[in-house]
Amino acid sequence: MEEGTYESLGYCADTDYSARQWDTRADCDVRQILDRIADKWSLLTIALLSGRTMRFTELRREIDGVSQRMLTRTLRHLERDGLVRRTVYPVVPPRVDYELTPLGRSLHHTIQALVDWTETHQREIAAARTAYDEAEAAAV
Repeated sequence: MEEGTYESLGYCADTDYSARQWDTRADCDVRQILDRIADKWSLLTIALLSGRTMRFTELRREIDGVSQRMLTRTLRHLERDGLVRRTVYPVVPPRVDYELTPLGRSLHHTIQALVDWTETHQREIAAARTAYDEAEAAAV
Protein backbone atom coordinates (compact mmCIF):
# COMPACT_ATOMS: atom_id res chain seq x y z
CA MET A 1 0.00 0.00 0.00
CA GLU A 2 1.27 3.48 -0.88
CA GLU A 3 2.62 5.61 1.97
CA GLY A 4 -0.05 7.95 3.33
CA THR A 5 -2.84 5.71 2.05
CA TYR A 6 -5.18 4.23 4.60
CA GLU A 7 -7.02 0.96 4.26
CA SER A 8 -10.29 2.46 5.45
CA LEU A 9 -12.10 4.43 2.73
CA GLY A 10 -13.79 6.54 5.37
CA TYR A 11 -10.53 7.66 7.01
CA CYS A 12 -10.10 11.37 6.33
CA ALA A 13 -8.15 12.75 9.29
CA ASP A 14 -4.96 13.78 7.47
CA THR A 15 -6.41 15.30 4.31
CA ASP A 16 -6.04 19.02 3.60
CA TYR A 17 -9.70 19.53 2.74
CA SER A 18 -12.84 18.30 4.40
CA ALA A 19 -13.03 14.96 2.63
CA ARG A 20 -15.74 13.78 5.01
CA GLN A 21 -18.16 15.95 3.08
CA TRP A 22 -17.72 13.55 0.14
CA ASP A 23 -17.94 10.41 2.27
CA THR A 24 -19.56 7.57 0.36
CA ARG A 25 -21.15 5.90 3.37
CA ALA A 26 -24.89 5.50 2.96
CA ASP A 27 -25.63 7.48 6.13
CA CYS A 28 -23.63 10.54 5.07
CA ASP A 29 -26.01 13.53 4.88
CA VAL A 30 -23.88 15.52 2.46
CA ARG A 31 -23.64 12.61 0.05
CA GLN A 32 -27.41 12.09 0.20
CA ILE A 33 -28.08 15.76 -0.47
CA LEU A 34 -25.60 15.86 -3.36
CA ASP A 35 -27.12 12.72 -4.85
CA ARG A 36 -30.54 14.37 -4.69
CA ILE A 37 -29.73 17.80 -6.08
CA ALA A 38 -27.25 16.64 -8.70
CA ASP A 39 -29.52 14.25 -10.55
CA LYS A 40 -30.66 15.43 -13.96
CA TRP A 41 -34.36 15.74 -13.13
CA SER A 42 -33.69 17.86 -10.05
CA LEU A 43 -31.28 20.12 -11.92
CA LEU A 44 -33.73 20.66 -14.76
CA THR A 45 -36.64 21.24 -12.38
CA ILE A 46 -34.69 23.78 -10.34
CA ALA A 47 -33.55 25.55 -13.52
CA LEU A 48 -37.10 25.81 -14.84
CA LEU A 49 -38.53 27.00 -11.53
CA SER A 50 -35.86 29.68 -11.24
CA GLY A 51 -37.76 31.87 -13.66
CA ARG A 52 -41.29 31.53 -12.36
CA THR A 53 -43.92 29.50 -10.59
CA MET A 54 -45.09 26.56 -12.70
CA ARG A 55 -47.77 23.93 -12.65
CA PHE A 56 -47.00 20.21 -12.86
CA THR A 57 -48.17 19.90 -16.47
CA GLU A 58 -45.99 22.84 -17.52
CA LEU A 59 -42.95 21.27 -15.90
CA ARG A 60 -43.64 17.91 -17.49
CA ARG A 61 -44.04 19.50 -20.91
CA GLU A 62 -40.76 21.43 -20.55
CA ILE A 63 -38.63 18.56 -19.22
CA ASP A 64 -37.99 16.30 -22.17
CA GLY A 65 -38.15 12.62 -21.31
CA VAL A 66 -39.35 12.82 -17.70
CA SER A 67 -42.19 10.51 -16.76
CA GLN A 68 -45.10 11.62 -14.62
CA ARG A 69 -43.95 9.31 -11.85
CA MET A 70 -40.36 10.58 -11.90
CA LEU A 71 -41.39 14.23 -11.93
CA THR A 72 -43.76 13.59 -9.02
CA ARG A 73 -40.96 11.91 -7.04
CA THR A 74 -38.50 14.68 -7.91
CA LEU A 75 -40.88 17.42 -6.82
CA ARG A 76 -41.70 15.60 -3.57
CA HIS A 77 -38.02 15.15 -2.76
CA LEU A 78 -37.24 18.79 -3.54
CA GLU A 79 -40.18 19.88 -1.42
CA ARG A 80 -39.05 17.66 1.46
CA ASP A 81 -35.56 19.16 1.25
CA GLY A 82 -37.02 22.68 1.45
CA LEU A 83 -36.00 23.65 -2.08
CA VAL A 84 -39.47 23.76 -3.66
CA ARG A 85 -42.76 25.05 -2.29
CA ARG A 86 -45.98 23.35 -3.38
CA THR A 87 -49.15 25.44 -3.16
CA VAL A 88 -52.56 23.80 -3.56
CA TYR A 89 -55.51 26.04 -4.43
CA PRO A 90 -58.98 24.82 -3.37
CA VAL A 91 -60.62 25.19 -6.77
CA VAL A 92 -62.24 22.77 -9.18
CA PRO A 93 -60.29 21.31 -10.87
CA PRO A 94 -57.55 21.45 -8.23
CA ARG A 95 -54.66 23.76 -9.05
CA VAL A 96 -51.15 23.10 -7.75
CA ASP A 97 -48.23 25.48 -8.28
CA TYR A 98 -44.55 24.85 -7.65
CA GLU A 99 -41.93 27.50 -6.96
CA LEU A 100 -38.42 27.68 -5.58
CA THR A 101 -38.02 28.61 -1.94
CA PRO A 102 -35.29 31.06 -0.92
CA LEU A 103 -33.10 28.02 -0.25
CA GLY A 104 -33.88 26.67 -3.72
CA ARG A 105 -33.06 30.04 -5.31
CA SER A 106 -29.69 30.08 -3.55
CA LEU A 107 -29.01 26.59 -4.94
CA HIS A 108 -29.96 27.77 -8.41
CA HIS A 109 -27.26 30.46 -8.24
CA THR A 110 -24.70 27.73 -7.49
CA ILE A 111 -25.99 25.53 -10.31
CA GLN A 112 -25.86 28.50 -12.70
CA ALA A 113 -22.21 29.05 -11.78
CA LEU A 114 -21.49 25.41 -12.69
CA VAL A 115 -23.33 25.79 -16.01
CA ASP A 116 -21.37 28.98 -16.74
CA TRP A 117 -18.10 27.20 -15.99
CA THR A 118 -19.09 24.33 -18.28
CA GLU A 119 -19.95 26.67 -21.13
CA THR A 120 -16.66 28.53 -20.69
CA HIS A 121 -14.57 25.35 -20.73
CA GLN A 122 -16.51 23.05 -23.05
CA ARG A 123 -13.99 23.36 -25.89
CA GLU A 124 -11.09 22.53 -23.56
CA ILE A 125 -12.96 19.50 -22.27
CA ALA A 126 -13.81 18.37 -25.81
CA ALA A 127 -10.13 18.71 -26.80
CA ALA A 128 -9.02 16.76 -23.72
CA ARG A 129 -11.53 14.00 -24.52
CA THR A 130 -10.31 13.79 -28.11
CA ALA A 131 -6.66 13.62 -27.00
CA TYR A 132 -7.48 10.95 -24.42
CA ASP A 133 -9.46 8.85 -26.90
CA GLU A 134 -6.68 9.11 -29.50
CA ALA A 135 -4.06 8.07 -26.91
CA GLU A 136 -6.22 5.13 -25.82
CA ALA A 137 -6.75 4.03 -29.44
CA ALA A 138 -3.00 4.27 -30.14
CA ALA A 139 -2.21 2.18 -27.07
CA VAL A 140 -4.35 -0.72 -28.24
